[in-house]
This record gives sequence, C-alpha cells and structure tokens, in this order.
Amino acid sequence: MSTVTLPDAFLRAIAEGFPTDFLTREPSELAEYGRDWTRVYAPAPTAVAFPRTTEEVSRLLALCHAHRVAVVPSGGRTGLAAGAVAARGELVLSLRRMNRMDPVDVLGNTVRVQAGAVTEAVHQHCAQYGLTWPVDFASKGSSHVGGNIATNAGGVKVIRYGLTRQWVLGLQVVTAQGQVLELNGALEKNNTGADLRQLFIGSEGTLGIITEATLKLTRLPGKQEVFLFAVPDVAAVLRLFREARHAPLLLSAYEFFTDKCLARVQRHRKLRSPFEAPSGCYVLMEAEGTDPAAVEAWLGSLFERGLVTDGTLAQSASQATELWALRESISESLSATGLPHKNDISLPIAALEAFCGEMDQFFGARYPTWEICLFGHIGDGNLHVNVMKPDTVEKAEFLAHTKQADHDIFALVRKHGGSISAEHGIGLLKKDYLSYTRTPAELELLRTLKRALDPNNILNPGKIVDP
Repeated sequence: MSTVTLPDAFLRAIAEGFPTDFLTREPSELAEYGRDWTRVYAPAPTAVAFPRTTEEVSRLLALCHAHRVAVVPSGGRTGLAAGAVAARGELVLSLRRMNRMDPVDVLGNTVRVQAGAVTEAVHQHCAQYGLTWPVDFASKGSSHVGGNIATNAGGVKVIRYGLTRQWVLGLQVVTAQGQVLELNGALEKNNTGADLRQLFIGSEGTLGIITEATLKLTRLPGKQEVFLFAVPDVAAVLRLFREARHAPLLLSAYEFFTDKCLARVQRHRKLRSPFEAPSGCYVLMEAEGTDPAAVEAWLGSLFERGLVTDGTLAQSASQATELWALRESISESLSATGLPHKNDISLPIAALEAFCGEMDQFFGARYPTWEICLFGHIGDGNLHVNVMKPDTVEKAEFLAHTKQADHDIFALVRKHGGSISAEHGIGLLKKDYLSYTRTPAELELLRTLKRALDPNNILNPGKIVDP
C-alpha cells in the first residue's frame, strides 16, 4: 500500500474535468494495474487512470506535470523487466480503454490503431485482407501495441521480419507537458532531419506516452511447416541452425528449449512430448517451403548425418498448434511451478556457442544446485536464462545470490559483444547493470534526453536511467 497522496488540487481538477469513471483508487485495481509479469516488486500505486482518448491523456499529463505527479504508463503488463511496475506511489495511466482499430488501408498496407489495441486483435483485424502486422510472441493475446512499441518488442518471428520498430510508420505521442506530437503519419519516406519516432520506440514510456500508431503491414505468409527436432545439446542446436540457414526453406522462426523447460511445461500444462526418448534440447522451426521434394530430401539428410536424434513435422494446423504450445507455454509454466529469476540477453549469433559453454561452466562451478531453464530465439541471438529458486532457499537469499550472479553473467555478455536486454527492456530489474551494455558517454546522452523531454521527471521515473 502506498503512503503517497495525490495533491488535493490535482484531485479536484480530475473530478471537475474528467468522466466519473476516469480514476480509481480501489485496492484490487491498484494491485492489478500496478504490476507487470515480474513479481520482484510489490505494486504500490496511488491511483489508476483510464483515458479513452489522446485528448484526455494530454490534459492528464499537463496536470501531472504541473503538480509533479509521477506517472507509470500501463498496457497489457506482459513485460519481464518491471518497466510497468508502480512501486513508489505513482499514478498508473492505463491505455486499456484506448483500443480502437481503424479500417485497413489495403493500398498503402497500413492500419492506424490506438495504443491499447491487443496484438492478436490487430492480427485478426488485418488477416481478412490477407495482411498482417508481423510482430508476434507468446503474449500476443494480452500485450498491447503501445507496449510493444515502447519496448521495441521482439518475439518469435524476428528472424524473418525484424523488430517492432521496423513495422511502425507513424506515432502519436503525448509529452510530459501534455503536448501532442504527430510523428511521420503514414509516410514510407520522410527525409527531413532526425526521425523523432525512434526516440520513443524502445524508451519504455520514460520520454512520452504513445497513444496511437500507424502500423506497417505485410502479406500473410504462405503455408507454414512446423517442425520439432530433438538434439543432444546447445552446440547441436547451433549446428542445426547453420544447416537450416541453407535449407530449401524460408525460415520464419527458429526456437529452442532445454529438457528442463519441457519438464516444467509438462508439469504445469500436462502437454505431451511427441518423442518417446528424452533429449537435452529441442528445436521448434517454422518455415515456408517452396519445393516439397527438396524439403523432404533435406530432412532425410539431417538424420543421415546425425544432426538430429528425432523429429516430427506437424500434419495439420492443430498439430502445429500443439507443437508451438510446448514452446509458448514455457514462461507461464516456469512462473506457475516455481520462482524464476529471468534474464533476457542477446549475443551475436557467431558468439552463442562460446558464450553458452562459458555460462555452463560458471553455473556448474559456482551454483551447481541451481536449475537453469534455458530457451530462446536462437535465430536472432536471443537467450532467455531462467534460474529457478531452490525449494530450500528463502526468496530474499535467492535474489541476493542471483543479483551477484548477474554481474558475472553480464560480464560474459559484454566479453562476447552482447546486450543485457534483448527484448524486454531495462525497467527496474536491469537498471543497475546497464553499464555492461552502454558506455558512459551513451548513458550521459540518455540522461540528457530524459532531462530535455521530461524536466520534472514524472514519466516512468526510476526506469532505465535517472536524470
């Protein structure tokens, strides 16, 4: 429960100028909207606001700026870096009601949506025209477009389509002072100086609040083949990836997970593995094949050369969904069956094998009793390293150990030219480690931007950097 109180003048302005259902201080709502998928920080917001329009967001932020009321923007709250956590008495600004989706422009292949539109709803909205916004991940049924943009989300299709920022043509953003910016509209080309969209994409709501976006669309892919392979270890995962790069297939996704991840999924979801014999690692591959005979010959060669120990190809859409469920249920299952300490890191693909070998040596030598659940988007160099809390260790002690271990892991990340956050952002969880990825000069530039755009430090304060 927060001990921070909102100024009386601020509350009077809200009561006089906004709908009666605009603001809530109901304890259950505060607990719900004050947190994201992380469970490290207790939610402690002062209130939650539910605007319906950009105009309401603009007037609210002008009031917050004048009264120095801190604001935490909130979307689907599916992040894993505590970027949407209100732990210090902030006002949560929920975009949940701002979920309008405009008609699809089938000539320009674009669609304008409000920030609260759910990712999967956008997919369905566009699919009837044979188009898609190709940003896709396990949380697509809950995540919001605004949050995807604010964190420059990645997901399972980056290997083919790239990151969120590549699929955003225009943004409507409200500044800390309440000014509304229209950035780039629906233009493909606009060579008129610095692209201000990019200041806000990936900034986690610390520089402005995204309220609407014009999204770039592409054609729905052709028939996708979904494969699941069993391989002995991470080195074999990487060997198979090198082969897949030169296969007669157009890769859409190349995902992997370890046997420990599969065990947690089976414990929580009771899903069945298609393989009788266990294996150290599994690869889920989705690809568009143009020559069935060539694909079949390639698959046969994988077994002949010992690159895989087992494998299956989905024979129907329902089987493809079942195979994907083994991968997409991992995060949910880890949280449901224990307390995971999560790290979302990225490495140059060429450095993955060396990094994973050194990381295994580190955990084996320093923390041999820890269960490490490793999975990720190998095709774009993104690893999710999950350390499960042992049942015999108290939470506080476990977090203290993982905090120290993170310094060593991030030193390895830096050694191999990687990033401490691939797709979930910095938020509160990664803030103390940002120097492992960013230089002092870069950090000072980030602070300069924060001071310039948010002089009263009201927008998601305490996240990423302090001004």
